[in-house]
Amino acid sequence: MSAPESTLPYPPIHKDKKDSFQEMLESVATAGHTFEECKEVLRQNIKLDPGFKDFYAWCKENDVPVIIVSSGMAPLIRAVLSNLIGEESANEIEIISNDVTIHPDGKWEIKYRHPSSGFGHDKSQAILPYRDLPDPPTLFFFGDGVSDISAARHADLLFVKVKGDGENDLSTYCTREGIKHMLFEDFSHALPVVQSVVAGETTVAKVLGG
Repeated sequence: MSAPESTLPYPPIHKDKKDSFQEMLESVATAGHTFEECKEVLRQNIKLDPGFKDFYAWCKENDVPVIIVSSGMAPLIRAVLSNLIGEESANEIEIISNDVTIHPDGKWEIKYRHPSSGFGHDKSQAILPYRDLPDPPTLFFFGDGVSDISAARHADLLFVKVKGDGENDLSTYCTREGIKHMLFEDFSHALPVVQSVVAGETTVAKVLGG
C-alpha cells in the first residue's frame, strides 16, 4: 500500500551528528581548502581553556596520564594544542580521536574511528579498557557535549564544563539519568579537586556529595 500524498511539506530529516559534521567537512574540502590550510586557520583562531596549560603541567609532573578523547581529528587537535602547551607537548600528548585521510590530489576526508557510531567515535571505548585492569585507576573525565554521553557513566569523577550560553546537553542528560557529575568553568577550577583526590585528601564520593 503506497503512502498517502501530503499537501504540506515536512521539516528536514534530522541526521545524526556524524553525517552533519561530515557534510560540513566535505563542503570545506570541495571548496578547495587544503588540510594544511585548515589546520593553520584553526591554530590561529581557536582559543583553548587557558587553565589547561597548568593542569597538563601538573599532571605531567605528577605522573598523572592525560589522554584527549575527541570526536575531532588528531592532527587538528595537535595543531590547536601547540598554541597553548607548545609544539613538543602537543606532539607527545596522547590523543584518541578520529583521523584524516589525505589523497594524492590533495583532497582530504575524515577517517572515523568507529564509522557505525553516530558521532564517528564511541568515547566509552577509550575508557572501558581501564575498567578491566586488575587495579583500575581513578578515571577523571572532562566533557561538554552530547558526544561525551557514551563515556559519561564510566568515569569515576565526571567534570561537565559550563558553557557560556548556559545550555549543556551533557549535564541535562546526566541529571536525567542520575549520573553524578561536577560542573566546572575551566581547568583552573578543576585542578584543585583533582589534586586533592590524587593526594588522598578527599575522595570521589565526597566530591560528588556521596
